[in-house]
Amino acid sequence: MKNAISFIFLLASVSLHAQNKTDATLKSILLDQLKTTHNKQEWFVLANQALDGLTAEQAMWRQDTSQHSIGQLTNHLIFWDNEELAEFNGEKPVAFNGNNDETFATFDKSSWATTVKNLDDVLTKWEKAIENADEAKLQSWYSIIAHISTHNAYHIGQILYIRKLQGSWNPAKGVK
Repeated sequence: MKNAISFIFLLASVSLHAQNKTDATLKSILLDQLKTTHNKQEWFVLANQALDGLTAEQAMWRQDTSQHSIGQLTNHLIFWDNEELAEFNGEKPVAFNGNNDETFATFDKSSWATTVKNLDDVLTKWEKAIENADEAKLQSWYSIIAHISTHNAYHIGQILYIRKLQGSWNPAKGVK
């Protein structure tokens, strides 16, 4: 009898949980993927967290000349996120000669705050574009949008690694 009551209680709990949970849609999945690298804390350190408190000097630091700086990685993300967003919105992307090395643009100390803001802005624009897109548009773009999220997470990981190398990462922000 005890087992039967426990089973009924468990079944009722599962049923109530299933009724309260909304079904995932392509839009909700793509938004979730983008937000978890931008402004929704889950598995990853967010882009905003990864750059928070970083000085221009720290953003310019490179372990050696064969490595990118945090600032260069950030510019690379901005470039590609903007490039794909322009296409998604039916706009003409900026002229690009195909040399990916040029997307890792350098910057000067006075432009670092603007660079950080530009990354936040393009990630916010992507989220709004997906929120406003219809299902047909998302069906034709889902693979590219998913790759954008993966690309962002990859380079944010590099940013954290560089911050750890230079001793500028606070492990209380998410990664020990």
